[in-house]
Amino acid sequence: MSKRELARVEVLARVRSKQLRVVDAGRLMQVSYRQAKRLWKRYREEGAAGLQHRSAGQPSNHGHEKKFRQKALQLVREKYGGEVGERFGPTLAAEHLAAEDGLQVDGETLRRWMLAEGLWSRERKRRRHRRRRERKEHFGEMVQMDGSFHAWLEERGPEGCLIDMVDDATNTTWAQLGEQETIWAVADALRAWIERYGVPLALYVDWKNLYKRPANAGERLRGEEPVTQFGRMCAKLQIALIAANSPQAKGRVERQHGTHQDRLVKKLRRKEMHSHEGANVYLQREYLPEHNQRFARAAARPEDYHRRAPRATELDRIFRLESERTVSDDWVVRYDNRFFQLEPQSRHYAPARGKVWVCEGRYGSMTIEYSGRALRWREIAAPVQPQPLDAPARKACPGVPISVKKRKWTPPANHPWHEPARPKVPKRAFKLAGSAPRPSLAWPCTSP
Repeated sequence: MSKRELARVEVLARVRSKQLRVVDAGRLMQVSYRQAKRLWKRYREEGAAGLQHRSAGQPSNHGHEKKFRQKALQLVREKYGGEVGERFGPTLAAEHLAAEDGLQVDGETLRRWMLAEGLWSRERKRRRHRRRRERKEHFGEMVQMDGSFHAWLEERGPEGCLIDMVDDATNTTWAQLGEQETIWAVADALRAWIERYGVPLALYVDWKNLYKRPANAGERLRGEEPVTQFGRMCAKLQIALIAANSPQAKGRVERQHGTHQDRLVKKLRRKEMHSHEGANVYLQREYLPEHNQRFARAAARPEDYHRRAPRATELDRIFRLESERTVSDDWVVRYDNRFFQLEPQSRHYAPARGKVWVCEGRYGSMTIEYSGRALRWREIAAPVQPQPLDAPARKACPGVPISVKKRKWTPPANHPWHEPARPKVPKRAFKLAGSAPRPSLAWPCTSP
């Protein structure tokens, strides 16, 4: 079964235990209410096996033949193609194919074919009028996440960044103070939320390289979607990562920053906090429970859309940094200027020039995996670069070749190059001199 089908089993099990209604299960599974009733009926009658798609592995019953597709695209190129302002759109081209050429094809099907062949491009639409977005209806449906840099400890301690998470439906808040908005800071905050409430459906974040970045030229050319380390963690948890195009889009958490910068700073001053560690203890024990009791509100719907939190060991495998590396010919892997020698493996050994994944945990634990299995390794010292021998070492080892860096030669002060140019003697003077001795080529004497 696929991951989506396994997720449906978990949701419908909650319906069987009467924790959710069928309509709420349909929203969690992202299907219509009628389809949710069908899935619920199949689950009641056949169990988890009944949720597997009936057409899995079967060709489509409504698909066109390959020859039909090639003929339609050839006609589009010859008769209905052209420049951007001249070519026919998919809908108009489908009408002419039916009327003039006798080929019945749906406009949306033709659109997909034309996009795949480069015969059509999505035209830019006009910007929609901005309006206030309504809150989500369920707790855990979407959580806004952002970092706020501020002098939280004033002059008593260093400046820091408060990682703030706010539920869109209920204003429930979780915050954690650190030095910077780093990958580990946001990962710790998300893990704390998951361990406390469960896995949310979506996160609303900034367009930052930490969360979600635009594709570079190579990725656009290959058609790849860029994935950050934090995005990979969210993908493993099946959390949708939504990037806001402006601060106003995630105004809920932005307004929460203003509240914290007023109330939290004053409360930390009264508590005489001077370190981030002490401030985090105060946040978890006193400030956040009081803040949520005062500012949290009830959701429009009572159902909790958080999914079950994974086990601690599974969270450790999710919240880690993963980097792909190439194994050298001597079975050495280099990572962050550190060298790891792979030990002999009984099975599933990584071949030379093969690709392995170096996984770094939260507190520096290292794991090297190949094909999903951990490999044995030991860290070795960096290779020593050869150094040139000095004069005493050269005399002691006369047979050892020495690599000496060639220095630029500078002429001394009394070198003839620094003397003024000598006068030029014309050739005619030599002819008139006849048998007279040739003039000396030495430099003229400057002494009296």
